[in-house]
Amino acid sequence: MIWDFWKKYSYKRKRILSVIIILIIALIVTASGLLVSINLEEAESINNNLNQTINYLTEEGGIVQFIFGNNFMICLIMFIPIIGPIIGFYALFNTGIVINAIAIVEGYPTSLVFTALFLTPVAWIEYIAYSIAISESVWLFRRFTQKR
Repeated sequence: MIWDFWKKYSYKRKRILSVIIILIIALIVTASGLLVSINLEEAESINNNLNQTINYLTEEGGIVQFIFGNNFMICLIMFIPIIGPIIGFYALFNTGIVINAIAIVEGYPTSLVFTALFLTPVAWIEYIAYSIAISESVWLFRRFTQKR
């Protein structure tokens, strides 16, 4: 029954729908990282490591290049069939854990920090790019496994 629903769409529409579905899954995976219970000591450790990295890169003048390069490499890895989505969802889950740690240390509700993150267009662009990469990985794997 669900396949009949899927079969009626054009190839282009299937691609767009798959990106939207992966985007929703990516948001859920990140949100599930928020639900990981971490104590204040772990949260402070994560937050301190993040702040040390940010301070070092700011002093060196390479923070923008580092952030872009890091996200670019993660996104490229996501295109790899099978392993790419696994690594991608793992990175997104860890993003949720880091957001959780920042919220705990700063004393804000995690849901507020998560919502505030998605008020910025950068977060949406990043998640849409990751969703495109993961969905293309799935399509590439499907193409490899088709019998033709």
